[in-house]
Amino acid sequence: MSISTATVKERSLLGLKELSRDEIASILDRAAHWDRQQEKMSPILNKHFVANMFFENSTRTRFSFEMAEKRLGAQVLNFAAAASSVEKGESIYDTVRTLESMGIDAGVIRLKPIGLLAELAKKVSVPLINAGDGNNEHPTQALLDLYTMKQHFGELKGLRVSIIGDILHSRVARSNLWALQKFGVDVKFCAPANMQAPELAKYAPYVSMEEALQADVVMMLRVQLERHGEGVLKSADTYRVQYGLTEERAAKLNAGTIIMHPAPINRNVEIDDAIVESPQSKIFTQMQNGVPIRMAVIERAMK
Repeated sequence: MSISTATVKERSLLGLKELSRDEIASILDRAAHWDRQQEKMSPILNKHFVANMFFENSTRTRFSFEMAEKRLGAQVLNFAAAASSVEKGESIYDTVRTLESMGIDAGVIRLKPIGLLAELAKKVSVPLINAGDGNNEHPTQALLDLYTMKQHFGELKGLRVSIIGDILHSRVARSNLWALQKFGVDVKFCAPANMQAPELAKYAPYVSMEEALQADVVMMLRVQLERHGEGVLKSADTYRVQYGLTEERAAKLNAGTIIMHPAPINRNVEIDDAIVESPQSKIFTQMQNGVPIRMAVIERAMK
């Protein structure tokens, strides 16, 4: 039975900017359901096929999606661009259409070009899930971040969340901003001048490091050192001194503040090694929460 284009669009998850508060809340609620299950396997999708199409590397995100898919009993196809014909010039569109033609029921996709995912979604008849597109959005990361905050604080409304680091290149910062504001969260950014995204300032102000640390949630972003090889980032040590969550800064946090990071972590750059697994850190809890969140998103796409 074919599903309508509208249904495909509804089942897709391209970003959180256009997703309603109620829809986000329903995903968080369903993730809580999967989180409560004692059995690891709930094979409700055992007749469904999903392709993980990663045109940009991310071992951690792909493993999290694969774990979620297999816990739901789905048949999983893993596609890595480095080992594919895309390296020989085949377009991303042709690859997605090829897998669609073979009978997949949904596709999880990560890619670098901004705007391409939205175009792909218009041209294919299976739901697509955004696993990170350029510096646009990373919806499942933001969903697991919201889930982690809600799990810890009970509710999101009224929380103060500071996002610190390379805002300019961060799809995580954008997805979190769009989602958190729908729930009445006070979001602030903190970044070096050359890592700010000026267009986001009207949604969340840029504040000093001292002010950013006065929050309920301090979210440190990964500094993508590979993006800053041309003098933008003078050195990892300089960044740590100015914008890193050092042990000294962490000691001044409010007792109730939690520390988050989307990972992978550059230890002793954006966050000191001793802080990563400190009592206030929720970094590994975030990773754990990624599985039930992605179970909810996969189920939404294919049920």
